Amino acid sequence: MSLCQLNKLQELDLSSNFFQGILPSCLNNFTSLRFLDLSDNLFSGNVSSPLLPNLKSLEYIDLSYNHLEGSFSFSSLANHSKLQAVILGSETNNFEVETEYPVGWVPLFQLNALELSNCKLTGDLPGFLRYQFRLRRIDLSHNNLTGSFPNWLLENNTILLESLLLTNNSLKGQLLPLKPNIRIRTLDASHNQLDGELQESVGHMIPNIMILNLSKNSFEGILPSSIAKMSFLQLLDLSNNNFSGEVPKQLFATTSLEILIVSNNKFHGEIFSSDFNLTNLEYLYLDNNQFTGTLSNVILRIPELQVLDVSNNYMSGEIPSFIGNMTYLWKLMLGSNSFNGKLPPEISRLQSLEFLDVSQNALSGPLPSLENLRDLKHLNLGRNIFTGLIPRDFLNSSSELLALDMRDNMLFGNVPNSISRLLELRILLLRGNFLGGFIPNHHCHLTQISLMDLSNNSFSGPIPKCFGFIQFGEINKDENVFKESSSSRYEWSFADIYAGHMMKAWEYEAMVFEETGEVEFVTKNRLDSYRGKILNFMSGLDLSCNNVTGEIPNELGMLSSIHALNLSHNQLKGPIPKSFSNLSQIESLDLSYNKLSGEIPPELVELNFLAVFSVAHNNLSGRVPDMKAQFGTFDESNYEDNPFLCGPLLKRKCITSIEPSYSPPESSRESEAKWYDIDHVVFFASFITSYIMILLGFATILYINPYWRQRWLYFIEECIYSCYYFVLDTRSKLLAYLYN
Repeated sequence: MSLCQLNKLQELDLSSNFFQGILPSCLNNFTSLRFLDLSDNLFSGNVSSPLLPNLKSLEYIDLSYNHLEGSFSFSSLANHSKLQAVILGSETNNFEVETEYPVGWVPLFQLNALELSNCKLTGDLPGFLRYQFRLRRIDLSHNNLTGSFPNWLLENNTILLESLLLTNNSLKGQLLPLKPNIRIRTLDASHNQLDGELQESVGHMIPNIMILNLSKNSFEGILPSSIAKMSFLQLLDLSNNNFSGEVPKQLFATTSLEILIVSNNKFHGEIFSSDFNLTNLEYLYLDNNQFTGTLSNVILRIPELQVLDVSNNYMSGEIPSFIGNMTYLWKLMLGSNSFNGKLPPEISRLQSLEFLDVSQNALSGPLPSLENLRDLKHLNLGRNIFTGLIPRDFLNSSSELLALDMRDNMLFGNVPNSISRLLELRILLLRGNFLGGFIPNHHCHLTQISLMDLSNNSFSGPIPKCFGFIQFGEINKDENVFKESSSSRYEWSFADIYAGHMMKAWEYEAMVFEETGEVEFVTKNRLDSYRGKILNFMSGLDLSCNNVTGEIPNELGMLSSIHALNLSHNQLKGPIPKSFSNLSQIESLDLSYNKLSGEIPPELVELNFLAVFSVAHNNLSGRVPDMKAQFGTFDESNYEDNPFLCGPLLKRKCITSIEPSYSPPESSRESEAKWYDIDHVVFFASFITSYIMILLGFATILYINPYWRQRWLYFIEECIYSCYYFVLDTRSKLLAYLYN
């Protein structure tokens, strides 16, 4: 029996499967159908308005999260008097719900749940909502709704309304004074254009709220102390606004709070004071404010804290050793403050830690071993005053570390072999230390690396040829290792919205988006910051400002996906490899301040993405590349201090030997040379040999011919006497002049 033959069907739930194709037209024949849930499938095609007009018994319809497209007129449901729940949310941008045609239509239904998320709604809120007085759940998020905050919607549904979701719209103006509403549990007006101050009595107006999200607006002023009256509050997100002043101390006694996010505001004052008592807190985001104080032991009152982010504030003092007792932590962000002292070795007890950032502080002393941090993915120790050697057991070889940043410290010695065993490592930044020795060959084991910065150290010796086999940037882009932001999902279940044989409750999912770590790398002669997805596509190698010697390996020309290569300020000699013409994705190539010689390979003009190029301050010779393609954008400064370079760009004519009209034999071609093509070793050897031969010839003549030998001796004697009498006469005249 096929589905279309079940014309007496009352409840149909096909949700969360892999059904695909267009919706069957026979659905219109199910006149007894009360419940229809086709959500979370792969259905496609248009949802035509005549598809559902005969289903007058419908109480619940859910078509969300499919691949539907086209336009659906909501007024086609106007006469469905039994309708209670309509859920049409979409994940794509191809599905549109029309709510205002015909103008002024009045529904017969009274809904208790409405979800039109991402349905291309524009303008004011749908007009038919003014006739709804039993709503419990409303989700109009991810549209382009305008106008002011709809206080009237809360007032019309004061008795039953529990959830109002308006995130990611274009609502403007102030959050007008709310009237008391003891039912509402969830209010999300994030990512709009709301402004002004929160009313002082906001906590008394919605005292039973559990989830309050006002992030990404333009609210300002002081946070009302009445917010602490929300005794059931579990999630409070006020991030990315312009709030100022101190966070009310009463809020720190809200024991129900699990997630507190006040990032990117202008709050100040001390957070971890004796009033701090958020015992059930799991996620605490205080970053990018003006908070002061230390990490006091009141933090131990939060035994299950998972995320602590106080970065970009004015915190000070030492990082306490008891931080190692907070074993639930998986993200610890302390960067850009004024913390001092040592990095406590007890931090290695945090075996669940994935993100550790203590960068841009005043931490000093040796680095502790972090070998126990097996889950670590991002480690940033940069811009401190760490000294000493990098410990041999610094990191665990089985960890999944993706980014290691130890820039701008005072570390010295060799890079330990343990670094090369971090086989998942994508980013290695060691610039600005005193690390030395040969550049380790074991770095070539880091086959997944995309960014490596060893600049401004004391590395010496040749560039390892095996660097050409690392294939910077040729990782699988589909892996999406670095994301725009990581997210944590929190779910709360609420009351049923349909109570037939198919029980349907609704859940609220709060997504907290956490920005991934920031990476700084020199490209195109400037230090730029990168974060998020762009790191999946960035690739570069920077060995500048060291004492690297020898020739540039031809194998580096195999790095066909690399974007930036900087070998400047070293002691490199020999020619520029012709294989560099294979660097098809290169955007920045800096070979300046070395001892390179020979010609610039003309094949480099084939590098179509090259934006920055410098070979200045070398010993290069010959004609500069033709001024075409990207090389047409370069000027004299890119070639300066290479006296044997010539060409129209340098206003220095290239002189070549006159070529005969006939074709010379192959041996003659090999002996031809331009005026500037001088082999210094051959020149000095021939000069010294000629000088010795002349001396030997002269001595031989004097030995054979006694007459010339005698004349030569007389000549020498005469020169000696002449010099003697010249000096004596000059001395006598000088003395006579002085005494007279």
